[in-house]
Amino acid sequence: MKQNKQQLRCGYCGRPAILRPASEIYHDPRKNGYVYACSHYPACDAYVSVFPDSKIPMGTLAGSALRQKRIQAHQTFDQLWLSGIFSRDQAYRWLSYKLGLPLSQTHIALCSNYLCDQLIMESQKVLKNNRQRSCVA
Repeated sequence: MKQNKQQLRCGYCGRPAILRPASEIYHDPRKNGYVYACSHYPACDAYVSVFPDSKIPMGTLAGSALRQKRIQAHQTFDQLWLSGIFSRDQAYRWLSYKLGLPLSQTHIALCSNYLCDQLIMESQKVLKNNRQRSCVA
């Protein structure tokens, strides 16, 4: 049976993405693994990491602004489970509910700028409410 492989494309310029060593993209020979980068890289700086020991992208290609927004979203969201407010599993279930996404699609590497902003805002609400409760106790 022949597999129907879809070509990963850049959401910014429409060009195909190509698999490249992470060390080339990050300019660090110690970086292992691979990333899918826009074939027009570096003029178009969109890329996404792949899962270790695979060729499966972790999310969608992102330019530098979206990558920074995703990092910020992760930093805020991760506080929910690192602080013990939720378990990690509970945090992702909560996020799935808040964003109206199936749990299987609830990954920050798939989030747009808008969803990152929503995620940050909702996470900050929980963090603020939890801090207020702990001050009262």
